[in-house]
Amino acid sequence: MSTHRPTLILVYEPEKACFDRLISDGYPPQRAIEISSYLAQSTDIARDFAALATACEARGIAFAPVALDDAAAVLEKADTESTLVWTLSDGVAYFRGGAAPALARLEGLRTIGADDALFALCQDKFRSGAVLGALGLPAPQAGLARDGKWLVEPPVSAAGWFVKPNRLGAKIGIWPDSRSHDLGHALELSRRVFAAYRDDVVVQPYVAGRNVRASFLGLAPQTGTEALGIAFVDSGGDFQTMADSMALYGETGEAAKAAGLYAEPELVAVADLQPGADARIRAIAERLINGLGLRDVFSIDLRVEADDTVHLIEFEVCPGLPCFDFRAYCRQQWGLELADAMAEAARNRLFS
Repeated sequence: MSTHRPTLILVYEPEKACFDRLISDGYPPQRAIEISSYLAQSTDIARDFAALATACEARGIAFAPVALDDAAAVLEKADTESTLVWTLSDGVAYFRGGAAPALARLEGLRTIGADDALFALCQDKFRSGAVLGALGLPAPQAGLARDGKWLVEPPVSAAGWFVKPNRLGAKIGIWPDSRSHDLGHALELSRRVFAAYRDDVVVQPYVAGRNVRASFLGLAPQTGTEALGIAFVDSGGDFQTMADSMALYGETGEAAKAAGLYAEPELVAVADLQPGADARIRAIAERLINGLGLRDVFSIDLRVEADDTVHLIEFEVCPGLPCFDFRAYCRQQWGLELADAMAEAARNRLFS
């Protein structure tokens, strides 16, 4: 039996570390700011470290936040029986968080969240979309373009198309004109994305409906889809842009607050307005858990039409834990603030 104290290690990639690496790779400062803003939850979660340490201490656990660049050395020395690794941020392209669960597996350490294969898959929208389609899930088909040239032709769509970077999240590279009514404009958007971020774009048929976020944190390992928090996310527009996202999180979000420009989208429970759509989303989540391997903590982005038609847009293995919507989910579903919810989930795994 291990004599080490049970410990939760939270691995996170700081915005500045990513920014510095992008600058050294030749990205202009403004583009590096935009790309590294994906890691704003690492900036925001730091304000919760004291609360996390207190919540863990109350449950007999040590709490150790570890920057990604230090993770290999720390995990190598961690005790396999008494350590739980929680990876805060993912990434295999611009970001490197996907290395953390792989390092944990290499060292024989327990983890919370999906396995490292899904950390890589979810960061590639084209590949993950193909897998979702193979599972029979209602994900829009997609074309793929690189710098104005088709790698895969997009499906025909009478409603037009939606264009977004393939390997970037947090609405990076999504602009007010990212809904395209002709494929020539879609290719022009691919040139713009490639010039700014060196990324491909996925080009999907535009789907109508309201934006929905399904959030999940299983306080116990056996927790099922009954614990999903499913809410419409209404921001006043048809879709959120990069500017909208950057005004909510991290240092750019703090600047928006200082300027009086901060406004959180409204959250409305889907079950209150469209119980049929809520049931369909829970069935989709069940399929993702059983067929894809999502577990412990994740989120799903969807579009829901008035007739309860549901479109699965993407999934996240590292949802934005310190974001307003996930904090609201922890309070509504579990009656806990974020730090206590995280500590309780860790305790239930360390002592199971």
